Amino acid sequence: MKLYTDIFQSINFEKIIDHPNILIAARFWDEERYQAAKVCYKFMRAIDDLIDNYKTEHKTIANEDKAQFEREVNTWINTIVSASENCLTQNEIIQTVQRFHIPAWPLEAFAKSMIYDVYNDGFPTLQHYLDYASGASVAPASIFVHLCGLKKENNEYIAPKFDVKQAATPCAVFSYVVHIIRDFVKDHTHNLNYFPDDLMAKNGLNRENLLAMAQGAEITSGFREMIRELYAVADNYRQKTYEVMQSIKPQLEPRSQLSLEIIFSLYLMVFERIDIENGTFTTEELNPTPQEIKGQVWKVIEKFEISNRQALSYY
Repeated sequence: MKLYTDIFQSINFEKIIDHPNILIAARFWDEERYQAAKVCYKFMRAIDDLIDNYKTEHKTIANEDKAQFEREVNTWINTIVSASENCLTQNEIIQTVQRFHIPAWPLEAFAKSMIYDVYNDGFPTLQHYLDYASGASVAPASIFVHLCGLKKENNEYIAPKFDVKQAATPCAVFSYVVHIIRDFVKDHTHNLNYFPDDLMAKNGLNRENLLAMAQGAEITSGFREMIRELYAVADNYRQKTYEVMQSIKPQLEPRSQLSLEIIFSLYLMVFERIDIENGTFTTEELNPTPQEIKGQVWKVIEKFEISNRQALSYY
């Protein structure tokens, strides 16, 4: 318990901004593995922000800029996959990929989803959205699960024996659907829309009235019905995530088991704040405060320790 308490007390919950859930959970790994997570997510965040920031400023991407963005994304990813020498940041991610045996496919899936962002402005159907989520979100989730599942022997890391992509996909989709609901206001006030066109049309919604609601207009019944459908999708993947967690936990070291419990609990916090009938869906309503997150992490640690003590006493 002292190890987990010391790690918990070392976390400054107020200062974790990018990938907060992932980096809070990863903090409970050994230091080297935690630093690997930071390197990977810094790299992916840089690519993601490159495109999102442009869309925020310009609404649409000019054709000549699309080709340039695609070249940049492919160059960055190919640099990693081929392990070629380049700038310091890329050397850092290359060394991390090699040291921790991170496979190429999560980065390639992430690149594919970023290129989709360059050439498309939204998703025609819910299925298109879920396919996209399996790239944009399964990449960071898979890297987390991969690092979580590593075993360390003689100062060398051994790759997980279970199917990382299969294990990571439900949690990735669950978290991503929850995130588009949570980030509704932020996204629509920054020229970003992740709600599928078919769900929008079905419920009488368009970019204009979504922006109006994001800016404070009354939430319509159509919007609530769309959220109801997305919530049901998220709930389905929530249940699948729990089942996967139970199946892979016996193959994880205790610190990795705890980190998995923490990250799932933090996504649940947002999911459980979604009030379909009466919610206003503001950033303040749907985002837990740093203190609430801190309290939730401590509850998970306490529950984890109690469960472990009960298991030991049983044997």
